[in-house]
Amino acid sequence: MEGEERRINQFAEMSAEEVVQITEVAVKLGISKVKLTGGEPLLRKDILEIVEGISSIPGLKDLSMTTNGTLLASLAEKLHDKGLKRVNISLPTLDAETYEKLTGGKINHVLDGVKAAVEAGLYPVKLNMILLKGINDHKVWQMIRFAEQTGTILQLIELEPINIAKEFFAQHYIDLNKIALELEHKALKIEARSLMHNRLVYHLPNVKVEIVPPIENTEFCAHCTRIRLTSDGKLKTCLMTNNNLIDILTPLRNGASQQQITELFKLANQKRSPYCIT
Repeated sequence: MEGEERRINQFAEMSAEEVVQITEVAVKLGISKVKLTGGEPLLRKDILEIVEGISSIPGLKDLSMTTNGTLLASLAEKLHDKGLKRVNISLPTLDAETYEKLTGGKINHVLDGVKAAVEAGLYPVKLNMILLKGINDHKVWQMIRFAEQTGTILQLIELEPINIAKEFFAQHYIDLNKIALELEHKALKIEARSLMHNRLVYHLPNVKVEIVPPIENTEFCAHCTRIRLTSDGKLKTCLMTNNNLIDILTPLRNGASQQQITELFKLANQKRSPYCIT
């Protein structure tokens, strides 16, 4: 019975305390920005505890979150009060029927979440719109107007062949160069985010639009300083591969010291290498 309990515990998701402990080590090593992603981070019942714990770490400069927004309306103000600074909300369309077909969710929940995030003082609130040919590519300017009306920033994201069927990618991939040219003609200013593989931000008269190109390219690799902690407690230095993961949760649960956890972070970083497209 005792062995079975140990086996089950080994595969249990990280507790809020463990998430904060690991993040503390990362911040002491110089990591100053943390983003909570998923899956869907708001599904965790202890998300407020996690946000509060991470935001309280000395030296942390920024704590943000990526969410589908469906649970955000009731949590936005509480998340802000606990220390969350900004949020990215996935919003592929403003059409309720299309949204439900794509996600299975109700768009009114997300729109309420966008409004609540802005009103709570989360800034900036960014809307993530993955462009899909034949589905939402003809609604870009509608989304730009929505971003203007809500005081949010729109991120137009190019579809990538990651975790999706080849048939879906072939059918719905669309190059963003055409919309980039349209934005260029209307922009008052264009800036390149040097620490984000020089992605371009177009400053239109009353709204900002950011183009997010695919990450499987040398430009992204050259500027990448990210490290990800997976939901099962592994350090992942490359967003594109799973062949160099470092288990950090098991040593932590077996009583590893903070110095030993620090060495695991260093080992993970040493395994960092440019991603090769084959």
